[in-house]
Amino acid sequence: MRLLVLYGSQTGTAQDVAEQIWRESRQWGFQGPVLSLEDYDIQQLVEERLVIFVVATTGDGMEPDNMKQAWRFLLKRSLPSHSLSGLQFACLGLGDSSYSKFNYAAKKLHKRLLNLGAKSICPLGLCDDQHDYGHLGTSLAWTAELWNTLSNTLAVHKQKEPTIVKRWNVRVIEQSPPLDEDRLQWTQRQEAHVFKLAENTRTTAADHFQDVRLLRLERSTEAISWQPGDVLEVQPQNSCELVKDFFDLLKEHQLQFDASTVVEVSSAHEDLPLPLAYSKPLSLQQAAKYIWDLSARPRQRLLEVLAQNCEDEMEREKLLEFCSAEGLEDLISYVNRPRRMLLELLQDFRHAMAKLTLSQLFEMMPLIQTRSFSIASDQSAKTLDLLVAVVNYKTIMHTPRLGLCSNWLKDLEVGVELRAAIKPGTMTWPKEVQTPLIMIGPGTGIAPFRSIIQNRLHLQQLGQNVGPLVVFFGCRNRSKDYHFVEDFTAWQDNNCVEVHVAFSRDQENKVYVQHLIKQHGAHLAKLIREQNAYIYVAGSSNNMPKAVREAFIEALDNDASYIDLLIKQRRYQEETWA
Repeated sequence: MRLLVLYGSQTGTAQDVAEQIWRESRQWGFQGPVLSLEDYDIQQLVEERLVIFVVATTGDGMEPDNMKQAWRFLLKRSLPSHSLSGLQFACLGLGDSSYSKFNYAAKKLHKRLLNLGAKSICPLGLCDDQHDYGHLGTSLAWTAELWNTLSNTLAVHKQKEPTIVKRWNVRVIEQSPPLDEDRLQWTQRQEAHVFKLAENTRTTAADHFQDVRLLRLERSTEAISWQPGDVLEVQPQNSCELVKDFFDLLKEHQLQFDASTVVEVSSAHEDLPLPLAYSKPLSLQQAAKYIWDLSARPRQRLLEVLAQNCEDEMEREKLLEFCSAEGLEDLISYVNRPRRMLLELLQDFRHAMAKLTLSQLFEMMPLIQTRSFSIASDQSAKTLDLLVAVVNYKTIMHTPRLGLCSNWLKDLEVGVELRAAIKPGTMTWPKEVQTPLIMIGPGTGIAPFRSIIQNRLHLQQLGQNVGPLVVFFGCRNRSKDYHFVEDFTAWQDNNCVEVHVAFSRDQENKVYVQHLIKQHGAHLAKLIREQNAYIYVAGSSNNMPKAVREAFIEALDNDASYIDLLIKQRRYQEETWA
């Protein structure tokens, strides 16, 4: 019986969950592919009878990039309300309840499928990153209920003996062709541009707890353009230290492959697309440098593969326990809470590591995912600027936890070339440049607002009538982490931007951006009600967005319904991240 698993994934987690459901479906006798929504011809959905959707939500309630085209098709008004009357489906969403539009993409998809006549075979599953167990807190129970439902309705039964389902075939090449190093620096579908790093400057004081970088990128051609609010997507690489540690580990266990081993990878299933990174022969050195995320937190799939050949009974039992619902608490304590890295886990399970095959290595290694950063300059400027907070923190583990991408960017030397793609952000601006803009961007959240302010001021220089620009920025100390201080000073001196800055630690009582919004509430309310101002919020998704929203509600005479209306009209937009 055919079962199709489709996913919309931004960071790889939804893909990981979808592939696990696909593997489990084999145990129940189902056949059929697991595909991203961009790899599936969505017009063929009318022919399907049973589909499982796994969909993440990104940004301000947006669908992932690899779901956008399919979603546009499903939204067509010309589709009859009975288009999918022959389809049974189940939908699992991956989201974060700290965002106001929690699991919005999955909720929209579930509702639209019902509107087109499809029948849901089980309740919409809503995974929450804020759960103590992350998405596993919901996905494991939801999947178990899915198989129980299908067992009852379709009379399918689980096989007694587990089946090992692999994705890739890996073949060692003795006479290897010339290896293409350049292509591995960008292995995504969308077009990438070449930039040269002109400047890599720390914007925070040397004694400040956080390193924040301003990176200025020069365009290789004038044809490269972007709009305010756009983001730059980059593909990071593992550090030389991590790569060395990885091959030292392989050498220690005397495995039959090393950095010089060259392989050809193919899909083990006709309908399973091969990642572009594997489309040509590559060495393990290249895979470890450019393709595999060596600093990732290990997921259950890695543990499952690692257990397959393990001859040590204690290690094997522990690995399989981590993969079970009963061992979830132990898994979270061992991996998530201390933020244990993949390499650290491999070092702990030495007996399992000693029996690892080359095929299993490719099967279990997660691929490096791209990261996106708000562009902090207008295209009228000479450079494309990024403001990047370097992730470096301590847990109970011996070594600090380092963010893969931010530390890779931090270590780039001036003059180096890098490939990156420009794509639209989630923010949309009013078409009339006379419309006032109220922008709230504490910390690195200021980046997209510097871009739109530069854009509006450039239009003003060209003779256009630009509306009021009001910006609220927040940081800890004027002398420690005041990003773009030169810009703020110039804007104030030239009286072209209304600037409000909250230095939370420069006085006894902490002052945040929401306090300044309340102070200027009457002025802001006038801009919003009388001049139809747009409000934008960017920054950390922790407490700030909620506090800012409440401050605006207070400024608008405690009219929460009015803020809801602004959100619906896209006159109140948030772009936040965890």
